[in-house]
Amino acid sequence: MNIYFIILAAGKSKRFNSNLPKQFNFYKGKRLFEHSIDKAQESKIFKKIILVINKSHKKYIKKIKKKDLIIINGGKERKNSSQKALNYLKKYKPSKVFIHDAARPNFSIKLLKKLSTLIKKEKAVIPYIKSDDSVKIMNKYKLQNLDRDKLYFTQTPQCFDYKLLLKYSNINKSLITDDVSLLIKNNIKTKFILGEKENFKITQHSDLKRHSFKTYYGIGFDIHRLVKNTKLYLGGVKIPYHLGLKGHSDGDVIIHALIDSLLGACKLNDIGTLFSDKKVKYKNIRSYKMLNQVLNKIKKKKYFINNIDVNVIAEKPKISKYRNKIVSSISNLCNIKKDQINLKGKTAEKLGLIGKEKAISCEVITSVIRYDE
Repeated sequence: MNIYFIILAAGKSKRFNSNLPKQFNFYKGKRLFEHSIDKAQESKIFKKIILVINKSHKKYIKKIKKKDLIIINGGKERKNSSQKALNYLKKYKPSKVFIHDAARPNFSIKLLKKLSTLIKKEKAVIPYIKSDDSVKIMNKYKLQNLDRDKLYFTQTPQCFDYKLLLKYSNINKSLITDDVSLLIKNNIKTKFILGEKENFKITQHSDLKRHSFKTYYGIGFDIHRLVKNTKLYLGGVKIPYHLGLKGHSDGDVIIHALIDSLLGACKLNDIGTLFSDKKVKYKNIRSYKMLNQVLNKIKKKKYFINNIDVNVIAEKPKISKYRNKIVSSISNLCNIKKDQINLKGKTAEKLGLIGKEKAISCEVITSVIRYDE
């Protein structure tokens, strides 16, 4: 089947009470809308993913580069954005289309696969959940009970026969809250299936805290001898000094200790196992390239960096002079905020190799978090 996934993210989030539209807030380690993109890609169901945004929000997605992702401008209301996306897809001639609200990040890939199977024989398949609460309606200053057994809350993603939805989307002028309303209004048979309670909609700012996670810690240590005719790199920054650190790679003790702390926190072995000094391909490699590989590895395991605490032990050069540059470098490399990083410089009080200005060492403690699925 030729299936496409539309993510509606053009809303202004009036009820969210924040200067930043809710779909661009961070939730479980990434921006809200990114969860939907990543799950759609991981499912391997869709030809393309269409992200519909408000043109005034482009500044929030400048760094987003995802495979098979197309970003288009939305309309004034939800219906207009949905309609624009459907019309945009004409050139791809889809057979089926999923429409999803970016404010629902917690749907499962299992649900996507179930919907994609059922839509083969249906005009539309819509997930729903039943109400667990008693629901009342105000009628002339009195509260009257409604039968909750007859109350259903529809969710997204919703999937449709593309041509059918396009037809009714273009002829219907009234505002709707979800796309299935178009088909119901025109008496089109629709299949409803039980959805997922975890797939709640982020509406209020407090909803961003409706998740649980575990925190893990890792410790890393490295030391290298200072030698002549070698460049000195610390935290990915080239430091102007007459000596450099001897190593199989570029000898960057901060990056090496950081890598080991991340691997330890995520239970993924150690730097020597992953980047053996017996392998020629790692000879003189810049350490940030090894860090990039480790960051990709922990991302696949769904770990996110929470905090990095770095302790550099050196008589010279003085670390305080380069602290800001090193923190900025680590921030950029790890794609985290500067206030998640602490860097301290210590001396060895003239003791040992470090005290004699013949070596530099570093220890790093990292905390990472992993959200419960």
